[in-house]
Amino acid sequence: MAKTYIVDFLMNEAQFSPQQRSHLRRSLEGHIAYFPPKVPRHFTPAAELIQALSAADRALGELSGVGKRLRNPHMLVQPYLRQEAVLSSKIEGTQSSLSELLLFEAGAEGPESRRSDLREVANYVSALQLGLDRLPKLPISQRLIQELHARLMRGVRGGDRTPGQFRKTQNWIGVPGTPIEMADFVPPPPGEALAESLDDWERFIHEQDALPPLVRCALMHYQFETIHPFSDGNGRIGRLLMPLFLLSQGHLSQPLLYLSAYFESHRDAYYRSLSEGRFTGDLSPWLTMFMQAVETQARDAAERADKLTSLESEYRKRIAKSRSSVIYPVLDQLMTNIYVTTSEVARRNGVTYPTAQNAVSELVRVRVLKEVTGRSSYRIYAATEILAVLEGRTRSSARRPK
Repeated sequence: MAKTYIVDFLMNEAQFSPQQRSHLRRSLEGHIAYFPPKVPRHFTPAAELIQALSAADRALGELSGVGKRLRNPHMLVQPYLRQEAVLSSKIEGTQSSLSELLLFEAGAEGPESRRSDLREVANYVSALQLGLDRLPKLPISQRLIQELHARLMRGVRGGDRTPGQFRKTQNWIGVPGTPIEMADFVPPPPGEALAESLDDWERFIHEQDALPPLVRCALMHYQFETIHPFSDGNGRIGRLLMPLFLLSQGHLSQPLLYLSAYFESHRDAYYRSLSEGRFTGDLSPWLTMFMQAVETQARDAAERADKLTSLESEYRKRIAKSRSSVIYPVLDQLMTNIYVTTSEVARRNGVTYPTAQNAVSELVRVRVLKEVTGRSSYRIYAATEILAVLEGRTRSSARRPK
């Protein structure tokens, strides 16, 4: 027998259009919540959206071309992935930089006040990498997002809120400390309503229809954020799903497109456009913003790829006369491991410490690496010019570990 929900309009009724108020109902626990309609399968796009979609498609096509031309696409995948982790986490209030994350991964603990944030960002990297590894065998699904969530929340704040499991209690969105009665938005309640919404979301992902892949990706993200299926970490999971979706659809040749940089710099508009879809049923503002994000970030990623490949070519010229047996492998590794230690170079390349130190010293002499600790032992070296390109800076510098 189907459960009965009593319709009530107590949750900020004024901000919902008359049509959207039909999706406000009282849950079995007595709270007013939003029971989202199914993901829209058909709609007529406005002229502005058509233009934005066309521009985004062109930019994404150019980026895919860059990915196919790269000698070693992996050299860009890893640093781009880490920048996405930093910026997606920053949207949620986590404070860290790309250089701090890379130093953390290289073994520098960093300021104690930042370690918790850095562990969260490192978990995002791990979750996104897990998604890339699992995607060929496990399509985007409820099972996959549970695996990603378990990895994301492992051992960090919120890690006690059932990592990898869909929530069994009601959550809500509002100013911290706001009671549910004064929430800005209350997602569907746990149980039947949440399960039905997730089932429709998963069906939508795998349906074959006439919707352009970018529109499908935007709708996938919007619906996931509206459902808010986990007790914590929903925003980060929702954002890391976007490149996975485009890869699964063959609309991206390499995982080089990450949108959090755009959403972080337009944070208020990002949240406002998602909310407008729920309050009015009009998804055009969100879809248009999404297309603008794709165009902007695809062009940015392609430009940085060109700069990095040019930099790599320049570095190869600098070491052309080297007699070191490992200097070229070390150079390749610098594109994905910008901060290195001599011990790490020795381990990665299966050589002795003196051999590794000779290669590192030579890279310092030709200005590929720079020692950044100022210490006489346990030194860390950075490819500062590579870092400057990734962080969008014009001058080479690197953060010194504390």
